[in-house]
Amino acid sequence: MSGGRADRWVHPLAPGERRLFIAVPLGDAARLAVAHLMAGLGAPPEGGRDPDPNAPPSARLRWVRSTNLHLTLRFLGATPAGAIPALEAAIDRTARAAAPFEARLSGAGAFPSPARPRAVFLRVDAGAARLAALADRLTAELAAGGWPPGGRPFEAHLTLARSDGVPGAPAAVQALAEAAVLLVLKKTIDSYYKEEDDDTDEPSEK
Repeated sequence: MSGGRADRWVHPLAPGERRLFIAVPLGDAARLAVAHLMAGLGAPPEGGRDPDPNAPPSARLRWVRSTNLHLTLRFLGATPAGAIPALEAAIDRTARAAAPFEARLSGAGAFPSPARPRAVFLRVDAGAARLAALADRLTAELAAGGWPPGGRPFEAHLTLARSDGVPGAPAAVQALAEAAVLLVLKKTIDSYYKEEDDDTDEPSEK
């Protein structure tokens, strides 16, 4: 990979390593509703950005593919194959200790701020504290297996797009905020998964 801000932190994977994160999947109904919201703002069906320089700022964000929408609990980065069984065991212990609960998506925002957005997201309001507690328990289980603690405080959110270098990105954040005013989606948190990261901007959300 060459060029771009992501090169400043992404290191090549060693043989047998995978860049992983642990997340809560979005249910079908919520995913379709969010995909509809994204399409209304110009997101291409398969993610990415509209290459037309005359497209509105929201269409020129780098949108997440709708099939990949998730609530990240922990970004792990480069993970050797030999560590995966312990990782799966930590996820299983976390899941077995947690009762299902409901989380709700409502409203929008940006990291690090709407005026200087790098990542654009939907907020989690109801259920955010339960998600944070779940992330903390997962971190404790991972620490018991030798993983270092996470690099930043957990903040529940659903990332929709990256906005680095997009002219008018604050206007795109405002467009999302306006479109999301009436969006209220509920999701029962009852499953978790590990996934390979194909978006090298994941650690730069904040």
